Amino acid sequence: MAIFDVLAVLMVLAATFGWVNDRYVRLPITVGVMAMGLTLSLALIALSLVYPSIKVDAERFLSLIDFDQLLLHGVLGFLLFAGALHIELGDLREHRLSIGVLAVVGTLLSTGIVGGLCWLLSRSLELSLTPYQCLLFGALISPTDPIAVLGMLKSLGAPRHLEVQIAGESLFNDCVGVVVFLALLQFGGRPMPAAGRLTLDLLVLVAREVLGGAALGLVLGLLAYLMLKRIDHYQVEVLISLALVMGGYALAERLHLSAAITAVTAGLLVGNQGRTFAMSDRTRQHLDAFWELIDEILNALLFVLLGLEVLALTVRREYVLAGILAVPAVLLARFVATGLSLQLIRAGTSPAPHTVRLLTWGGLRGGLAVALALVLRDHLPARQADVLLVMTYFVVVFSVLVQGLSMKPLVRLYVSASGDQGSSNRPS
Repeated sequence: MAIFDVLAVLMVLAATFGWVNDRYVRLPITVGVMAMGLTLSLALIALSLVYPSIKVDAERFLSLIDFDQLLLHGVLGFLLFAGALHIELGDLREHRLSIGVLAVVGTLLSTGIVGGLCWLLSRSLELSLTPYQCLLFGALISPTDPIAVLGMLKSLGAPRHLEVQIAGESLFNDCVGVVVFLALLQFGGRPMPAAGRLTLDLLVLVAREVLGGAALGLVLGLLAYLMLKRIDHYQVEVLISLALVMGGYALAERLHLSAAITAVTAGLLVGNQGRTFAMSDRTRQHLDAFWELIDEILNALLFVLLGLEVLALTVRREYVLAGILAVPAVLLARFVATGLSLQLIRAGTSPAPHTVRLLTWGGLRGGLAVALALVLRDHLPARQADVLLVMTYFVVVFSVLVQGLSMKPLVRLYVSASGDQGSSNRPS
């Protein structure tokens, strides 16, 4: 089957699921599309008990899709750019301390806590996971997924400052998490150096990827801004933004820099300086409409694929139990890491009521975590990679279907407890 045929099948399924969801189910589109994809997968598994060839054919279809290449080296750049495009730098500056600490310190703390809990879980269930493998799981599952989070925020009607904080953290902790995960993979196959040398090497690698990616995004974003400022032709300007994402992402990967941070930095520059000083009203309208459409289409395709990926799981009783127990472990790690991170910036004062709980429950995981887990199949023994993939999938499904659907009442509780009724209020 050609790649065009694969994309055609996914697009037809996404459009069908989207129509059924909008016409009858009326869930947020990402949640509804993923739920229907998951339902279709379970139905195919049930049918395969009678007609075994169905599951074989479905697995063969999924094997044609390289989730790692599709998401990490393709779709992610578009989604991060689209998300950053609509975040105002003024809002980001106002919340820069909390976003920065949550994205960096919170992600690193959560990685360590999840790694430790995963190690205890492995020993109790005799899963034969090493501490290094558990740390990899912590790195891939700790970042909140901007794909899932930004999709959820569109339907919440949350206060503006809360939306900026959650979206900003998600965009940046995703970048940090990917860099940490890839850094751990890079050092995983080498002889173990002294702990201090390993830590130093990791810090140098992370700093190079993060700072280099941000610098490249700034340079390319500035170049795109100068080009946009000299013309007033919305078709060409939209084309420039598209070239900025694709060219910048490809160049960053070629230079071994963080392509995710390059996309976010370029998106912030074009979405603020470019939107204000280099675009006419007509261009702004067309640019926004184009990237909103790209965002919706790619989200729908990814969540269809995420729902169908259950067909590729190796399911055993101990794997299922590990997946179930991984859900509270990841939530606990997120709660502790978020609480400690907020205390660092509150100078010993308590955050607003329900803030930690809201940020914990609103930290959704999505296709990014699954893509990173699938990467492990090329680096770990099959049994350990399958265990971590099943655990990841349980966390992601619970995150999107349960946490995503229950966020509205939690936001109302937050607004009621903090007395924040609008976007102009500063965060408490």
